[in-house]
Amino acid sequence: MAAVAQSPCEQVAWASRILATEGFADLTLGHVSARGDDGRVYIKRKGVALDEVEPGDVLEFSVDDDESLLVPDMHLEAVLHQAVYRARPDVGAVIHGHPPFATALGATAAPLEILTHDAVLFADGVPVFDETPELIVDADQGRAVARALGSHRALLLRNHGVLVADKDVPWATLAAATLERAARLQSIASALGPLRPIPAGTALGMLGGKYRDAFVEEYWAAWIRKLRRAGADLSLPA
Repeated sequence: MAAVAQSPCEQVAWASRILATEGFADLTLGHVSARGDDGRVYIKRKGVALDEVEPGDVLEFSVDDDESLLVPDMHLEAVLHQAVYRARPDVGAVIHGHPPFATALGATAAPLEILTHDAVLFADGVPVFDETPELIVDADQGRAVARALGSHRALLLRNHGVLVADKDVPWATLAAATLERAARLQSIASALGPLRPIPAGTALGMLGGKYRDAFVEEYWAAWIRKLRRAGADLSLPA
């Protein structure tokens, strides 16, 4: 995978800019993190928009050291990332943001329905964290979010936003973008007529064929090419 040649800081920068084009742009809010081979976590700093992130805008912290989150320019909600990494050794990347359609879905009583191939990625369900709509800024709240996420790859934060966790940055980026697209298509479908979801068993059977490492490699490379064509790769590595 082309992303393997990129450092964690480079991957976080690329993913941030990709997500800005996929509906996650929200002033300087939202953050992407990656767990490095060294066990450290690399996360976008506060104060820069997703479409501005450069490798030099990436901070690091320890999964096991709460005080490592107290450095200047760390996002207040970095505890979300730390709690998920502690609870999920299988997770290599975490994304939090406020994309409009998925965030709107999380402000209703409606679940994400399996209406399209996009929603198939979430065939095992998308749980909801509804203990508070506030910012998640302390360790207890972070642990509560991680518990709500469980073994899933995505979580709706009621009246707040979304959290996505997956095995690496390209997979997490795909999951985040696909969740927003699935919510957007559900919004469109809901306006057109009664919903006709794909049966859960069928969706689970489709999952392995529709979403594979080789496809994610292609998608990641295509996203980078798209950014380059748009001139949105300024200050990112060649």
